[in-house]
Amino acid sequence: MPITKVEKIWMDGTLVDWDDAKVHVLTHSLHYGLGVFEGIRAYSTSRGPAVFRLTDHIRRLFNSAKILMIDIPFSPEALIEATKETVAVNGLDACYIRPLVYLGYGEMGLNPLPCEVNVSIAVWPWGAYLGEDGFTKGVNMKISSWRRHDPNTIPPAAKGTGMYINSCLAKVEALKAGYDEAILLSPQGYVSECTGENIFIVRDGRIFTPPVAAGALEGITQSSVMTIARDLGYELETTNILRSDLYTADEAFLSGTAAEIVPIRSVDDRVIGTGEPGTVSKKIQEIYFSTVKGEVDRYQDWLEHVR
Repeated sequence: MPITKVEKIWMDGTLVDWDDAKVHVLTHSLHYGLGVFEGIRAYSTSRGPAVFRLTDHIRRLFNSAKILMIDIPFSPEALIEATKETVAVNGLDACYIRPLVYLGYGEMGLNPLPCEVNVSIAVWPWGAYLGEDGFTKGVNMKISSWRRHDPNTIPPAAKGTGMYINSCLAKVEALKAGYDEAILLSPQGYVSECTGENIFIVRDGRIFTPPVAAGALEGITQSSVMTIARDLGYELETTNILRSDLYTADEAFLSGTAAEIVPIRSVDDRVIGTGEPGTVSKKIQEIYFSTVKGEVDRYQDWLEHVR
């Protein structure tokens, strides 16, 4: 999806013009893929733009950096304020937000420890990641031939930049085969996650989602869905899921900051349930979208207002 250019990007404490937000060709992370990032959204509310679970996202950014032994030269509080500042200065009521921590120019080689650490925050308007029809009709999924990486090869608990080569390979494979999105299995053969989303299935009114031990990233939106589901009275369990469990589920849906909440219509050409978004999926989707717009009092603390 093309990026819509805005006015300013935050780079290492300074707001720079969009076209001047550049890095050197010998930037370390460009060569070796060592960096961490977050995907965050701000939504339009009656009190102006609000960033959804901003503190939780920045906390995960720091956890990712810790796992990869990257020392971020700013405090979490500074990046929280920088995020709000960047949204505000660009005059956006709703947008996608991309904080990025990367190793900069000046050192080369496989020892990253001497490298300068740089931080940027970019924002831009971004609509439905999997298409508007996905929200109402669901999406068609494919089990990828590419496995989610083993936790002792590359730690999937970190949202690292180069690690998403794995997701890109799976995404391209699915798109070229005519599907909307891919599902990756763990090295042990359990359902892990999608290329950029967590996954849920519904069976007999109970909701299931894979554990982090299956290689799933601990999703912020996933956590929100789990809270909403339990508050609605649904029984929810984090447990290993087989690909055959997907085929025979009554409902299935995915969650992620970019994708938001999207029902799954089919997996590997097996129609899920009736082929239409199910009751549970639609209810959680409804509450989630009301929540991010500031319309649900119970979850107001998930919104961090820009002004």
